Amino acid sequence: MYRRRRFAVAGGLVVLLSGVGYLSGTGLAPAPAAAVEVSKPAELTQPAAELDWPGVGAGAIGAVGYPDLLGSTGEQGSVPIASITKMVTSLVVLEKKPLTTKQAGPDIKFTDDDVDIYYQVVAENGSVAPVSAGMVLSQRQAFEAMLLPSANNYSISLAVWAFGSVDAYLAAAETWLAAHGLNDTVVADTSGLSPGSKSSLADLVKIGKLVLENPALASIVSMKTADLPVIGTVTNTNKLLGKHGVTGLKTGTTDEAGACLLFSAEFKVGGKTVTLVGVMLGGDTHTELNQSIADLIDSVEPGFRQVKLTDKGAAYADYGTQWGQESQAVTDREASAIVWSDTPITVRPTAEKLTLGDAGDPVGTVDFAVGADTVSVPLVLDTTISDPGPGWRFTHPGELAAG
Repeated sequence: MYRRRRFAVAGGLVVLLSGVGYLSGTGLAPAPAAAVEVSKPAELTQPAAELDWPGVGAGAIGAVGYPDLLGSTGEQGSVPIASITKMVTSLVVLEKKPLTTKQAGPDIKFTDDDVDIYYQVVAENGSVAPVSAGMVLSQRQAFEAMLLPSANNYSISLAVWAFGSVDAYLAAAETWLAAHGLNDTVVADTSGLSPGSKSSLADLVKIGKLVLENPALASIVSMKTADLPVIGTVTNTNKLLGKHGVTGLKTGTTDEAGACLLFSAEFKVGGKTVTLVGVMLGGDTHTELNQSIADLIDSVEPGFRQVKLTDKGAAYADYGTQWGQESQAVTDREASAIVWSDTPITVRPTAEKLTLGDAGDPVGTVDFAVGADTVSVPLVLDTTISDPGPGWRFTHPGELAAG
């Protein structure tokens, strides 16, 4: 009797301990991971822009922040560039003799040598601005005399002032061009009157961007007029300034190059400023060239679009648990991008594996590849995934063991 009672007690203890173990095991075991299914969004690529190119000459256009050309037409090799050469002269001189945006710079006293340069340029049928021996201009004023009326004599005088001689300037320019990767560009003079001063359209767009990066130079080429001592009022030869968003840069005209313009223009897209840099060479007249450039700019502008990449709360993955709870991985903010033409836009969401999580917890990202750039938006849980609770746990030991 006693032995049977002892066995009964022992059996009860085993059952009790087994029950406690079962309850502990199911109650404390990690819940199984939620199943996750990532969506496969469609690409957001836009239609291609159609640019309005003229039927004559050659051209190319780019934009600040966009390494590649937006488009081009005509001969793309190295060709004469006329007075656009003065942009190289300006950049090389300003590297040796820098100016800030509003700084006048040192005074430059002009001499009989500068008067001789004036008459030499007149004899070559080049463009000039007046100069007299003993005249004093600030460095900025001398640049205004060179760039606004496109005075060849001032391009020579400034090169000699900065480097001691034209030959020394040309050597410095060759070094500068190589340092900036402008391998299709060569300057044979300071003004571009020589047909040996050549560049490719792609290089010219790069040069235009370098001009805009120099605040002093960018401010000068955007001026319509300037009042200068002795010389009087000089007027910018760029008649497109202030029209169709044009802010600069430099005209040029020779028999070999035709009518030319290196230009910049600005417009707003989605509250952001897009800055174009383009060039047209080989025009018949500047009037026709300017109209062609205006038409080109007007055709480029609608090719820039603000594309909505995602709304806040957009779902890119679904979570589901074995105990019936569901949640989604959603964006924590909206995102958009300024996109040129048919630049590819692909969408790549990633979502982490998880077991439990609170609403708002980060669970992944959705990456929008916009050309060479990537816009990443965090993904968060939209609803909480909580523990299944003891009822489900005690009745699903197999799922807990597998999890």
